[in-house]
Amino acid sequence: MTAAVERADFDRYMVPVFSPLDMIFVRGEGSRLWDQQGRDYIDFGAGVAVTSLGHSHPILLKALSEQAGKLWHVSNYYTNEPALKLARKLCELTFAERVFYCNSGAEANEAALKLARKRAVDKYGPEKIEIVSFNGSFHGRTFFTVSVGGQAKYSSGMGPNPAGIVHIDLHDEAALRRVVGPQTCAIIVEPVVGESGVLPVKPEFLKLMRELATKHDAALIFDEVQSGNGRTGALYAYMNTGVVPDILTTAKGIGGGFPVGIMMTTAAMADKHFTPGVHGSTFGGNPLACAVSLAVLDLISSPEVLEGVKRKAKHAAQRLRAMGEQFGCFAEVRESGLWLGCELTPTFAGRAGEFMKAAAANGLLHIVAGPNVVRIATSLVISDAELDEGLDRMEKTCRQLSA
Repeated sequence: MTAAVERADFDRYMVPVFSPLDMIFVRGEGSRLWDQQGRDYIDFGAGVAVTSLGHSHPILLKALSEQAGKLWHVSNYYTNEPALKLARKLCELTFAERVFYCNSGAEANEAALKLARKRAVDKYGPEKIEIVSFNGSFHGRTFFTVSVGGQAKYSSGMGPNPAGIVHIDLHDEAALRRVVGPQTCAIIVEPVVGESGVLPVKPEFLKLMRELATKHDAALIFDEVQSGNGRTGALYAYMNTGVVPDILTTAKGIGGGFPVGIMMTTAAMADKHFTPGVHGSTFGGNPLACAVSLAVLDLISSPEVLEGVKRKAKHAAQRLRAMGEQFGCFAEVRESGLWLGCELTPTFAGRAGEFMKAAAANGLLHIVAGPNVVRIATSLVISDAELDEGLDRMEKTCRQLSA
């Protein structure tokens, strides 16, 4: 008989790049999870904006089980029906004309950055390799993407970073005009900056990026790994900005919990530069991942779901702001659909992790964005009852910590 696992097994066997809380989850349904002891939790983190349709959604279970009975994997020497159907639908719903599949947001951003450099070098020579990024951004954990991301804590201590990467502050128009020039191959930005606190980028700043990228024939890359797939109430956040990128990357919510990453771009960007053998992914376009993602996309692109996101987000933001006023805990609640950043007041500065632990003890799971922001990213189809029950548990947490 196999011995039961326990939290201590993590410390015994796992590489310690994470430090999970004490509970071990064994089952999920909707926006509720249960641990080994049978205790229930309301899920306001969605696996860091991944389980976009909650846990064990019947339509996703059906898509996965049906595809599992047909075909699990073929190499990219061939293609498969789910991959082609998903690519076609993505191109129909967005600006994109070409799709590349991989397994994660980091890989999608890696592909985007490689494509931008390859295109620029092909057209103009080896000097046009500069990438403009922003302080506080996060683009993944590969060495290239973590170097492009604007948080040195993730890229330090591993030797010299790749050359040609420039970081400036968001909304610094003078700096943007100064650094974007003939040697720029790409500007990469999250339309809503996630890891630094759910910070929407001003549309006029995005428009300036578009103007400068076009002027210098650089690729404008939108990282919508978190902001995409209905999270903000639009299918993709760029659709609310009046700015269309050349490349869009996404992952997380598009798979509903199944690992998948996607880079979308135009034919002009991709066709002459990402040719056979230049880039690839063993599992990219996996039939299981694409079948599940197609089912997710069918649901989240519906007007009913997107309107529901906006309605529920407004309700959640109102209640969280009321908690902030009552208990003195939240100085600001930033809302980008069902993706909320609750900035802690000076009294609670540095205690986002404490909020997370206290909330878990009250049966609520949420995430953080640095030490000063409580981050919430629920399922896009969370029921009104589960949303309010979770907010009740958050209110209890605020009351306890303020006392």
